[in-house]
Amino acid sequence: MKIHSTNYSNTFIEVAEDCLVNEGNVPPLKGEKPTVARTQFELLKDAPYQFTSDDVFFRIYAERNDLTEAELTEARAKFFSKGQPCFRSSPLTKRYGWGIHSNSEGKVAMFGRESEEYEAFVQDEATKKVKAMRSKRK
Repeated sequence: MKIHSTNYSNTFIEVAEDCLVNEGNVPPLKGEKPTVARTQFELLKDAPYQFTSDDVFFRIYAERNDLTEAELTEARAKFFSKGQPCFRSSPLTKRYGWGIHSNSEGKVAMFGRESEEYEAFVQDEATKKVKAMRSKRK
């Protein structure tokens, strides 16, 4: 079974061109279950460079589907057997003003659009840069 990854290496995902905010905002809570954006935010805010993109997306999938510890290995292989959206399509980068940096190991951290770190990644010629996907077509 082929495995499709969402991981990047030495790459910075910039905020989408049509993002309406000028700084990183905390995604709001809606209802009982946290939104995907809020869960991604909570995972990354206190754990920079602790998880890969694949780790984040699968962890959210596992929590939302109440997978048991025994089911995780098989479920992860099945989950990544088909392509999954990456952080370029995440609400964090499209709507809430967060850039996502992947280091050389593929571990990710988020940086608010207003931060010095965000600007440093944008200016760094050694780091590959990609834009988050737009929310609306041109």
